Amino acid sequence: MEFFYIILGLIFLIAGGNWLLKAAVGLSLKLKIPKIVIGMTVVSFATSLPELIVSVKSALDGFPDLALGNVVGSNIANLGLVLGITIVLSKIDVQKSFYKTDWPVMMIASGLLFYFLYDDAMIDFYEGVIMFSFLIIFLIYLLRFQKNAVVDVMPEDDKIVPLYKLAFFFTIGGIGLWTGSELLIKGAVDLATEFGVSERVIGVTVVSVGTSIPELVASIIAVLKKEKAISLGNLIGSNIFNILAVLGITAMITPIQLKDLELLNYDIYWMLGFSFLILPLVFFPRKLRLDWKDGFILLVLYAIFIFTTIS
Repeated sequence: MEFFYIILGLIFLIAGGNWLLKAAVGLSLKLKIPKIVIGMTVVSFATSLPELIVSVKSALDGFPDLALGNVVGSNIANLGLVLGITIVLSKIDVQKSFYKTDWPVMMIASGLLFYFLYDDAMIDFYEGVIMFSFLIIFLIYLLRFQKNAVVDVMPEDDKIVPLYKLAFFFTIGGIGLWTGSELLIKGAVDLATEFGVSERVIGVTVVSVGTSIPELVASIIAVLKKEKAISLGNLIGSNIFNILAVLGITAMITPIQLKDLELLNYDIYWMLGFSFLILPLVFFPRKLRLDWKDGFILLVLYAIFIFTTIS
C-alpha cells in the first residue's frame, strides 16, 4: 500500500503541476506579461510547485527530513539521473551563460544551504528570507542582462485561454497538488516506518526521484523529437529554484529543523560534488559540450549514491 500511495501521489503531483503551469502561463499571456518574464518567473515557479508543496507540507506535518531530503535528493537526481540519461541519448551544446551566471549562482545557493545547516542544523525564518531575496536578485539580473539567452520552450501554450478554462486549470491543479502531497507524504512516512529506514533516506531516494520525473520525461521527449528544449541551463535553474524558492519559502512558513544529521554529513556533500563536477565535464575533453561519456560518469556516480544511501 505504501508504494501505491507514493505512485498515486506522484501522479497527482505531476498532473496538478502541469495544470497549474498551463493556468499560470495562460493568465500571464492574458495579462500581457512579456514572455521573457513568464519564462523566467511563472514557468520556473510552476515547475517547482511539486517540490514546494511536498516540502511545506512535510515541514508543517513534523517531517523536516523529508522536506530537506526531497530538495537535496532532487538536485542530485536532476544532475546525476536526468542530465545523465539526457546526454547519453543525445549530446548537448552548453551556452556561455553556464559559466558566467548559471553555475556560479547554483554553487552560491548550494553553499548558502550548507552554511545555514552547518551552523545549527536548522533553516529559520531569516535564513529563508535571505535565500528567497537572493533568488529575486538573480531573477532581476537575468531579466536585465540575459534576455537573449532565454528560449521559449512552450510555444504551444502561446494561445490565449478563456478565463473559465484558466479558473478550471487552477482549481484542478491546486486539488491535484494538495492531494498528491498528502498521498506521497503518507506513503513515504509509512514506507520509512515499515522498512526501518529514516525519512531522510526515503526523501533523497524515492520522493526526490519522483518529483524529478517531470524533468526526466521532458528531457527524453525532447531527445526523441530531436529538439533542444532541454538544456543544462534548465536543470541548473531547477536546482537554484529548489534551494532558494522551495526551501526559502518553506523556512519562511515554518522553520526547518534537521533531525537526521546524515543529510548534513553525507547527502549534502554529494549534492555539492555533483554541482561542482558539471564544470570540468563541460570543459573537458571538448569545451562547452556534454556527450554520452559524461552521461555515463554521472549515471555511475548516481547509482553509487543511491546504493550507499539505502545500504
